[in-house]
Amino acid sequence: FDNHPVDMALEVVLGKPPKMLRDVKRLARHLAAPDYSSIRLNEAVNRVLRFPAVANKTFLISIGDRTVGGLCSRDPFVGPWQAPVADAAVTLMGFSTNRGEAFAIGERTPLAVLNGPASGRMAVGEALTNIASAQIADIGDVKLSANWMAAAGTPGEDAILFDTVEAVAMELCPQLGISIPVGKDSMSMRTAWQERGKGREVVAPLSLIVSAFAPCVDARRTLTPQLQPLDGDKSKLILIDLGAGRNRMGGSVLAQVYDKVGGEVPDVDSAARLKAFFETIQRLNGQGALLAYHDRSDGGLFVTLAEMMFASHVGVTIDVTGDLLPALFSEELGAVIQVAASQLDTVRNAFASAGLAECASDLGVINRSGRLVVQSAGREVYSESGVALQRTWSELTYQMQKLRDNPDCAQQEFDRILDASDPGLHAHLTFNPDEDIAAPYVSAGSRPKVAILREQGVNGQIEMAAAFDRAGFDSVDVHMTDIISGRTQLDGFKGVVACGGFSYGDVLGAGEGWAKSILFNARAREQFSLFFQRADVFALGVCNGCQMMSNLHELIPGTAHWPHFVRNRSEQFEARVAMVEVLDSPSLFFGGMAGSRMPIATAHGEGYAEFKDASQMAQAQNLIAMRFVDNRGDATERYPLNPNGSPNGITGLTTRDGRFTVVMPHPERVFRSVQNSWRPDGWKENGPWMRMFRNARRHIG
Repeated sequence: FDNHPVDMALEVVLGKPPKMLRDVKRLARHLAAPDYSSIRLNEAVNRVLRFPAVANKTFLISIGDRTVGGLCSRDPFVGPWQAPVADAAVTLMGFSTNRGEAFAIGERTPLAVLNGPASGRMAVGEALTNIASAQIADIGDVKLSANWMAAAGTPGEDAILFDTVEAVAMELCPQLGISIPVGKDSMSMRTAWQERGKGREVVAPLSLIVSAFAPCVDARRTLTPQLQPLDGDKSKLILIDLGAGRNRMGGSVLAQVYDKVGGEVPDVDSAARLKAFFETIQRLNGQGALLAYHDRSDGGLFVTLAEMMFASHVGVTIDVTGDLLPALFSEELGAVIQVAASQLDTVRNAFASAGLAECASDLGVINRSGRLVVQSAGREVYSESGVALQRTWSELTYQMQKLRDNPDCAQQEFDRILDASDPGLHAHLTFNPDEDIAAPYVSAGSRPKVAILREQGVNGQIEMAAAFDRAGFDSVDVHMTDIISGRTQLDGFKGVVACGGFSYGDVLGAGEGWAKSILFNARAREQFSLFFQRADVFALGVCNGCQMMSNLHELIPGTAHWPHFVRNRSEQFEARVAMVEVLDSPSLFFGGMAGSRMPIATAHGEGYAEFKDASQMAQAQNLIAMRFVDNRGDATERYPLNPNGSPNGITGLTTRDGRFTVVMPHPERVFRSVQNSWRPDGWKENGPWMRMFRNARRHIG
């Protein structure tokens, strides 16, 4: 069709709507710059850290399943203490590649009250300084999605929208060499009503939410705010100030918490400078010259440094010049980077070559006191412990969790910050994760069939199939309807794996509805009963599959001691990275792994192991395969180290012959090192959880 399979005039499709004409006028806004001279630094810090746009938002993040699919490499939680401070998200393009996709957002709506076009440019700038933490080949690879909101028809707002769209789409983005191929708009951001005979009106300011996407060269090279503990002169903190020292305060969080409206707002004064910054960060990241990175946005430089401390449990000493409050709380574009002493010349020369020498300045160093120390001209003007700052920053999430969830759990998570000596996530392995114990069997050429079982609502089958495929199995997608209809028989499989997700939306009790679809269907019951009676097979249940299999105890030999899994003690769905210990048990999946402690992904709402009585728990003791432990390696029931509160940390059980095992966490989502939100230095391609699946392949022979 000459590359024109459809050649139709748009008028035929859309009709001929009349062109819209809006006669609008620009309204001048003159708001004098506020006076900040009476504000005390201590009070400013406390107010800014509590502000919702700045404060810890774990209460929102931890209830969303971020590991489903097994292709998440970088989520919001950073470092051994899992502080939610990441700049960008990074997902993987597949289970056998390190290439990925990066995603970040930018939003500066408060600036629009004073300067609409500047707010739009800053939203683009913030999205770029965020996504710069990922390794991206070229700035032109970044694509933007623009979500516009405005109170169309309100005097002055249409003109602000026009000017901002022109500033972003016609000027800034073309200068940067990036495009906006998609977006949406909401043009009715105004409401009016009558109250006691008087007209009332609320008008939202112009808002542009920018979502940035880009292919990522190597997900493993994503920079995070986690500082490396190189105190003294072993490393330096460098501030890249794209505002070039202007420190404009209009629309800042500091201005908002003191109800101060007015003044000049930050802006992207030079597209060339922003582009040079992005390209320089990418080049230095590719060279391995940067240890840590965090952009400056809501709350300004002080918040940037505080969040880097929360992710790292180290202290920071900085020296700032000029006016203290603008230097610490202005929200000009920029970033703080940590650079090893051996790389300082390389980094400084790179910024100088990019024309950013005046924007890059030495800011400070890491200290071992655990305090954020601010000096001005060598004189200490502020000092506070990271623990106190993090408690202030986390008060919002604590108060929200206390109202929404189990208040005892909220208190435990809040009080956990007080443990300054908490060693954080770690890995203590009793085996070599790089050893492929299944290799001799795989090289023989056979690939035993394993049924990757799912039901309506289950969503964890892809990553489970990938893990077993890598271990040398032939993973076969089997839906419950295949078994119930008779299309699939289980007699041809060496293993059955029940995957995680939300079977029947969990409205029938997590996993219970799935179990009943087996128990109350004659054909399905017979198929599973015959399978579990065979001596040459294995079965694994994970998360929803764990709950399902625990309800099949009448069909599975040796499972009378298995508990019933009920609502988490927190009364909330929990998506976390938790520490677990593999115990000495008969489970074929954990051969050679006993005594190992390591992080694992968890994502469940009903994982509390409920035993009928003490005798049932006692019977289960020798058949517990996995338990939650704290960061010191002790079995724990404390939240969130144990996300569901199960007694003695129990989160995995097996049978006496070890062929049937259930676990609540998700090893299949972290079998590669790059899938782990935090991992120790030195881990190679395979994460330690890959051993589970190789153990199963070795068992089959």
